Amino acid sequence: MSTSRTTSLAPTAAELLDFARRTAADTALVRDLPLDPEGRTWVRLEGPGGAEAWLIGWPPGAETGWHDHGGSYGVFVTAAGELTEQSLSVPLPSEGWRSLELADGLDRDRVLPEGKGRAFGRHHVHQVENRSQTTHAVSVHAYYPPLPLIRRYSRKGSTFRLEMVERPEEW
Repeated sequence: MSTSRTTSLAPTAAELLDFARRTAADTALVRDLPLDPEGRTWVRLEGPGGAEAWLIGWPPGAETGWHDHGGSYGVFVTAAGELTEQSLSVPLPSEGWRSLELADGLDRDRVLPEGKGRAFGRHHVHQVENRSQTTHAVSVHAYYPPLPLIRRYSRKGSTFRLEMVERPEEW
């Protein structure tokens, strides 16, 4: 007896990364993204397998602040310019805390020039910024499952504090 699958499979991180790389290489799409000198701009894209995807423009000096992706895994690829990611090398607990003292040696910095990207897991906490003082950056992001929420954090030295939880209807 044979059975057929009628449910779709979730895209793997590798599939999301492939999608983001192909999209980042679409020069017409990247060129047509409206850029604002004051704030980030974005366009929602159709991601593979029901993934949420975005094309994002970053003016000089723009950054996300520390955040996570509410339990979704994801990827991002720099399509133009250069982005810097700061992340933690250990996952944070997702609930039950307001403030944590981080141990030394947990910080990771990664520079992602045009064409470079990365995948990250469900418990990834990071901030991304365009450190250029003169050049816009553009990137492609994809998440699965679609973002149920984003937790935003503040950081002073080694103290990491949960500041707010945003839901999709607030974006």
